[in-house]
Amino acid sequence: MKDFEHRYRAVRGRDVRFDGWFYVAVTSTGIYCRPSCPAITPKRSNVRFFPTSAAAQYAGFRACKRCRPDAVPGSPEWDTRADVVARAMRLIADGVVDRDGVSGLARRLCYTERHLHRLLSAEVGAGPLALARARRAHTARLLIETTDLPITDVAFAAGFTSIRQFNDTIREVFAVTPRELRRIRGQRDETVRAGIALRLPFRTPFDANGMLHFLGTRAVAGVEIFDGKTYRRALRLPHGSGMVALSDGGDHIHCELRLENLRDLGTAVQRCRRLLDLDADPVAVADVLGADPLLGTLVRRSPGRRVPGSVDGTELAFRAVLGQQVSVAGARTLAGRLVARLGEPLSETLAAERDEPTHLFPGPHAVAEAALDGLGVPGARRETLRTLARALAGGGIVLDPGSEREEVERQLLGLRGIGPWTASYVAMRALGDPDAFLPTDLGVRQAVSRLGNSDDRRSVAALAERWRPWRAYATQQLWASLGDEKDQTKKREVVA
Repeated sequence: MKDFEHRYRAVRGRDVRFDGWFYVAVTSTGIYCRPSCPAITPKRSNVRFFPTSAAAQYAGFRACKRCRPDAVPGSPEWDTRADVVARAMRLIADGVVDRDGVSGLARRLCYTERHLHRLLSAEVGAGPLALARARRAHTARLLIETTDLPITDVAFAAGFTSIRQFNDTIREVFAVTPRELRRIRGQRDETVRAGIALRLPFRTPFDANGMLHFLGTRAVAGVEIFDGKTYRRALRLPHGSGMVALSDGGDHIHCELRLENLRDLGTAVQRCRRLLDLDADPVAVADVLGADPLLGTLVRRSPGRRVPGSVDGTELAFRAVLGQQVSVAGARTLAGRLVARLGEPLSETLAAERDEPTHLFPGPHAVAEAALDGLGVPGARRETLRTLARALAGGGIVLDPGSEREEVERQLLGLRGIGPWTASYVAMRALGDPDAFLPTDLGVRQAVSRLGNSDDRRSVAALAERWRPWRAYATQQLWASLGDEKDQTKKREVVA
């Protein structure tokens, strides 16, 4: 979709699959839209394409009020790529520029500010400040439309440094004033006083039920709860803690957030999107895996299966170590014991209701300094937890959206007690690597064997080469096939 004609064809067909991949701007109106906008298709001579909404805004276009191009899934390109531009885009989406400035982003990526600006401008049409500004505008719109906060409070909660900057940005991006946005909200009656209710968009198909049940099966007592429909968990965020409830909304994920500090809204939303893999491109995955002789039937049976991510890379790494050589239920039990001993209690305002999470998962400093006896964990694994905690607490290993995946895997493998399975699992879920694979995993080998192939480790790894660059998605299909087989067996037993 890099050339003009293919993009224009997608716009003419109002193809929703490309929402978020690129944006279409119309010079005669000064408006930019998503490709699927229902408005009349503009003339070719009046069309310009941009890779990001920030680039369109930087070029002087304002967002379409009809299709709301800021409310689309993010581009899957930034999740699949591992280069510095993709890492920068993931960090900007997580709010690093708002928290640490462009200088902090550049330090995190080990580049100068000037060179980073040059790379982003050439690739996505806007520098880090413009990209962060677009993110702030989106967060501000969410706060205006979903809360009763005074407009002044919205401005600073969204990350703006002055009211004038806030007003100018909202007018430039949405062609209305903040108060006009709120009046529109009032007509829609979208305010939720108990929390911030949001609709998280995704590309179809999406197996929301499978994703929520995967997370629910692994829910750790105190931190997560799943009642069969709604998944709830506590969130550790840059400016405070939070609570999120996620459920299937049909054509979207229903998300309700409660936050100690509203400045964390944008970051919380982005982390929930990563947790559910909402920015993935299911068509691209299905094109590769659906044509495979081994996986094709599984993909057609369960379209839209995604790779669960994480809201906290450190938490995921600890849980991966606890899950070494034990069942899912065993790993959940061990993690629950760790939370009961070292978890940080949530404030009463967040954990006020019954049957909700009560604690944050322990951070690296707490684990590094604590005695881990009595958890039911072997001594060697307790030492691995301490070693990992020290590396994370000291900054020797960083597990966030901007981490260089291959380097992190190398660092993890250098720690005693962490092998290829753990390193790959962390890469898959904490770092969002779509090509991470676990050839030694017992479930993967069993699934491959039951599907008619040898479970020899070397042959499984060789077989997976044809699943690149989506081996993490292949892993999810293989794991799910074991559960599907158990379900079918139960049904046959009931019928018998």
